Amino acid sequence: MIGSLSLIGHWTEDIFTTYNNTLIMSSAVERTDDLLREYLMYRGFTSTLKHLDAEIKADKEKGFRVDKIIDQLQHFIQTFDLVGLRDYWNYLDRRLFSRLEDVYRPTVSKLRTSLYRFYIIHTVQMKNSEKTQEFFQKLSLELQGQAEWRDWFVLPFIPAPEQNPTFSPYFSRQWADTFLVSLHNFLSVLFQCMPQPVLLSFDAEVQRITCVQEENEQLRQMLFALQGESRLKKDEEMVHHKLPPYVQHMDRLGDTELDLVYSQRNVNVTTPSRNFFSTFLPQARRAPGKTPPGPQSSPTQASMGRKDPSAQPLKVKDPPAPKDSKMVTVSMATTETATGHSRQRRHQDREKERKELLSKLPAQSLEKKPDGSDPDSQTEALTDQTDSTNQLRVCDVGGAGAEQPFIKLSQEEYGEHHSSIMHCRVDCSGRRVASLDVDGVVKVWAFNPIMQTKATIMSKSPLLSLEWAAKPDRLLLLGSGVGTVRLYDTDAKKSLYEMSVDEAYPRILSLACSPSGTSFVCSAAAPSHSAPESDTRGSAPISGQLLLWDTKTVKQQLQFALEPGPVAINCTAFNHNGNLLVTGAADGMIRLFDMQRYESALSWKAHDGEVYSVEFSYDENTVFSIGEDGKFAQWNIHRCGLKQSEYLLSQDAVGPFVLSGYSGYKQVQVPRGRLFAFDSEGQHVLTCSSAGGIIHRLNKGDVGLESVLSLGGHKAPVVTVDWCTAMDCGTCLTASMDGKIKLSTLLAQKP
Repeated sequence: MIGSLSLIGHWTEDIFTTYNNTLIMSSAVERTDDLLREYLMYRGFTSTLKHLDAEIKADKEKGFRVDKIIDQLQHFIQTFDLVGLRDYWNYLDRRLFSRLEDVYRPTVSKLRTSLYRFYIIHTVQMKNSEKTQEFFQKLSLELQGQAEWRDWFVLPFIPAPEQNPTFSPYFSRQWADTFLVSLHNFLSVLFQCMPQPVLLSFDAEVQRITCVQEENEQLRQMLFALQGESRLKKDEEMVHHKLPPYVQHMDRLGDTELDLVYSQRNVNVTTPSRNFFSTFLPQARRAPGKTPPGPQSSPTQASMGRKDPSAQPLKVKDPPAPKDSKMVTVSMATTETATGHSRQRRHQDREKERKELLSKLPAQSLEKKPDGSDPDSQTEALTDQTDSTNQLRVCDVGGAGAEQPFIKLSQEEYGEHHSSIMHCRVDCSGRRVASLDVDGVVKVWAFNPIMQTKATIMSKSPLLSLEWAAKPDRLLLLGSGVGTVRLYDTDAKKSLYEMSVDEAYPRILSLACSPSGTSFVCSAAAPSHSAPESDTRGSAPISGQLLLWDTKTVKQQLQFALEPGPVAINCTAFNHNGNLLVTGAADGMIRLFDMQRYESALSWKAHDGEVYSVEFSYDENTVFSIGEDGKFAQWNIHRCGLKQSEYLLSQDAVGPFVLSGYSGYKQVQVPRGRLFAFDSEGQHVLTCSSAGGIIHRLNKGDVGLESVLSLGGHKAPVVTVDWCTAMDCGTCLTASMDGKIKLSTLLAQKP
């Protein structure tokens, strides 16, 4: 029997790694029990919950915890409860062991025999002879027919069984440990091989999906980085490529080709920008920008420098090396194949033409020098202008790449909307986006690892604003045009609450949730009588309210006092801890509220007209705003709203936004969403434009905004932007009037 237990121990040691899997399964059972309790509490099934708790408390399988089953068996042995030990083992046999194949029945029988022997040895060690005799009396009929128990019936009558060679091994610590480990491993393997319900694999599936998503994100970042490097290399190769030999060595052309250039210029005086090289060698326009500076002069400069006709043939360069001459001759021959003349005949014709043209050169030069209309000078001016343009283009493509703070790795499009976008916001975790169009359709979608719509919200009443809740981030606040605010659960895809405001102020223009998640502010405005929602706002400020709501109780806490009078608040924003709230209103005022005292700390006149968008700076010492007057301004909140900087933006970045169509169709949209967004360090700002977002560098002093990257990709004006910095790669969102949303992934270049 000792050998059998040793074999069982060695066999179970080889599969000891399954112990961790058993722990995972047992933890999944506990997790499922907790979820089930939570569900029953949520549904109000209290009686069912009581029965569940009672059943779990009396569970003999101990939630598939092998260690607890072993503890229960040891508890029966230590308390000399033979009946409880037999009943518990018989339950395990009926519930678990009976489902095993017949090949495992001997192993189960050996484990039961060892368990009974473990009980007897314990009674002998504790000198409880009464329990020892009770064991053989109650189990004699069951055990007397088994060969492995034949020698054990004399155990109660041996004075010192621990010294008997037959029983002494069972009194050792090694045998007891081997038995317990063997039983533990056997049960672990058994639980691991049992078929499990799908519900128990929930945690494992979540962990697997999480691991796969993390791995996909790492691979995605690696792919973006490699794509960025590949594009940079392609740009460098495109800009710094080597020119063909016949273009690189244009300054070393022979007399024949040089004379042909000269004759071509004088024949085409009315079109000085077209010369021999522009006709037959298109790459030649880039040659001046690529030719290194030196004493050599270009062919045009050589021809322009001729003053004396008689001395001209003597000052022309000597013919170049045969290699270069052959190269240029071959290129010219390919362009003159239609003439069918030999090279010698062409040389004689060009020499004759050169002498005739050189004889006319002084008169032409004297006539055209005073008025400065020399075709050669015009050609040089055009060439210089072309060179400067090419240099600017090279700088934009390649030279600025080393100084650009961001590299655009990719740009994806979300096209589920069918009308102009009003709002587009990323949640706090950077995993989901909520977008609202003018038709009142809200789309909740994810972009990592793939772009996928998670929920679609259709509203009977028009929606004007939206905002993500801070805690939990699955909740979404939706403000309507009929005086209601809905709290929507994007995971459950249902509305949790609907709050109503004063009927006199039905338009919910702005929503902002406190970073603590305990409250949110709501800006309600009176109906607009001057123009429809898609038209420009009237010059007279519209009245409104600024309300504070408690998220947990879903009740209005207070109404902020707006001085000098009730006015519509167009935009709101909290600082990082929710202690400060900044607002921009229709009267051009910016108001800063102390959220600990719930009162206005200071206010100042910021813009001529309405304030469209307002945000705290990165250090929260200043506030940035965009107004109807087209200005992007920075204000110091520690100096009573002192203006620190001001930049004039185009209408494409400020609004109202105009989309023109056929037959005089024109759609006008007033700014509703965020018009600018900062990067993670607050050094760059993303603004709207007519064809996509533009990233500017915020410079100190009077330098102004410096455009560093144009995202592009849109065919209609961009009306709202957002910049998500939760991921390693920054993600910029730009939404336009044609319902398209571009998601641009950027890679920051650290200096």
